[in-house]
Amino acid sequence: MHASTVRSLLVRGMLAGLIAGLFAFAVAYAVGEPSVNGAIAVEEAKAAGEAPAGHGSHAGHGGGTVAVESTEEEEEEGFSRSTQSTFGLATGVLVYGVALGGIASLAFSFALGRIGRFSPRATAALTAAAAFTTVYLVPFLKYPATPPAVGNPDTIGKRTTLFFLMILLSVLLGVAALIAGRRLAPRLGNWNATLAAGAGFVAVTAVAFAVLPGNEDSVAAGFPAGLLWDFRLASLAVQAVLWAVFGIAFGVFAQKVLAPRADAVGPEVQVGAAAG
Repeated sequence: MHASTVRSLLVRGMLAGLIAGLFAFAVAYAVGEPSVNGAIAVEEAKAAGEAPAGHGSHAGHGGGTVAVESTEEEEEEGFSRSTQSTFGLATGVLVYGVALGGIASLAFSFALGRIGRFSPRATAALTAAAAFTTVYLVPFLKYPATPPAVGNPDTIGKRTTLFFLMILLSVLLGVAALIAGRRLAPRLGNWNATLAAGAGFVAVTAVAFAVLPGNEDSVAAGFPAGLLWDFRLASLAVQAVLWAVFGIAFGVFAQKVLAPRADAVGPEVQVGAAAG
């Protein structure tokens, strides 16, 4: 694949990531923010109950807006809760979508023609599904998302390290499964090789789950289980929407970039390139 084509796909991948980020932000705001607000209210109520006599609580500031700082001066300097839940959330999700879209487009450029004779749209969908599984779903199953400020602050560094380690391990295992599937295909056939590689991925991931330490202190004792469940479902929904929309949007963009080239070189050359 020519460098100019890769650059074109990279730009379109970032654009698809931006579009996906817009949809993900809508889901995060509509579904995720209520559980975040609930978690903040629980922590504020707990802090108010533990505050020494003579110290007022910061809960209940105008319009339901609550700052997370512990002093009045810090509260005035920080962003309001309404800003965090709108502009701040949108900025974070959109930047995240653009970055992951660019990375996923590079993975697509490498995968096209190497994982089978799939069209650009199908390859984009498979790339998005693989990215969602390895980058989010597998780490989520080991270390589920938790609302802000509900865990032990002394172990946040350790917990963050473990989460990113699980992402790295999951991606490496996914790549290893892909390589194994390709090498087994001539002997077992594509379907059986895919099943064998998938089973190997699940088995090794299960071993990693058993070996890596847990996150027992990621949620404070007494935190409402229903609220935690709602937050985790919302987090999963945001990621699912992000990758689904990216796969669809980028598939359309990639098809437009690559289809004219495929038509120009002819079907014989196209099939030969896909086979190589």
